[in-house]
Amino acid sequence: MSDVVITVRGEHEARVSPQEGVVRLSVRAEGPERGGVVERISALAEPLRTDLASRQKQGGVREWSSQRVAVWANRPWNSEGKQLALVHYASVEFTAAFTDFAALSWWVTDIAERDGIQVDGIDWQLTRVTAKQAEADVAAEAVRVALDRATAYAQAIGLSSVTPVEIADVGLLNHNDPAPGPMARMMKASFAADAGGAPTVELQPEDIIVTAAVEGRFTAR
Repeated sequence: MSDVVITVRGEHEARVSPQEGVVRLSVRAEGPERGGVVERISALAEPLRTDLASRQKQGGVREWSSQRVAVWANRPWNSEGKQLALVHYASVEFTAAFTDFAALSWWVTDIAERDGIQVDGIDWQLTRVTAKQAEADVAAEAVRVALDRATAYAQAIGLSSVTPVEIADVGLLNHNDPAPGPMARMMKASFAADAGGAPTVELQPEDIIVTAAVEGRFTAR
């Protein structure tokens, strides 16, 4: 009897506790005079830079960054269709990767109450080393699932020896556009407003879901 070709798909996923919370926030200011707006944005942003630099030195923040101040102006319109006086705007964006979640919770609650500062979101993620290892482990398990599935198919038709011929990411065996390889999906924190309108942040990080899917082609005899 000639060899039978078996093509199967194997999937696996794992859940890993997040190790970092990456907060994204914007500092904004506006006013009738450009100089005053620039001074205002500097007064709002500089304490954040000082605070984050101190936290990085102490170890609670792995890294942080801030963009250059963006300044622009336009003439808004009122509800009656009349163009108003020129208004100047300025903004700067910050990101910071916290490894201390308790400190992150306190910090976000504090800065969310400051004028001119808006918390845009928090992404929960793994460190690069952990993510790489988790993706490798999940990919290997997906291959084992494919092998087990091919073996089950072979045994169902009375064959016992299964030999791998090809293993690839989903889509590559058929030369279609490949699906992504192993990946980790980041979770985001949710934001709401309390009865008084003040922003609140629910810092309840969920596990990071690491997924992988492969296709395998085997011969059985």
